[in-house]
Amino acid sequence: MGGEEKKMDVDLIFKIAAIGIIVAVLNQVLIRSGREEQAMMTTLAGLIVVLMMIINEINTLFETVKTIFGLG
Repeated sequence: MGGEEKKMDVDLIFKIAAIGIIVAVLNQVLIRSGREEQAMMTTLAGLIVVLMMIINEINTLFETVKTIFGLG
């Protein structure tokens, strides 16, 4: 079971890194083509996607803590 949990953590890190790379490339392409507003929106969209992924993991953490301490 421990190996599966570590695999999920590494997958999450790789997903976040991939989103960061894609957003950075799109940002540079849009800035060089003179579309600074779209570049900013792309950056914000990438940030929101990553935050949603992290919020899901934080929810799992809180549920685990509640289970461990018998709070829920």
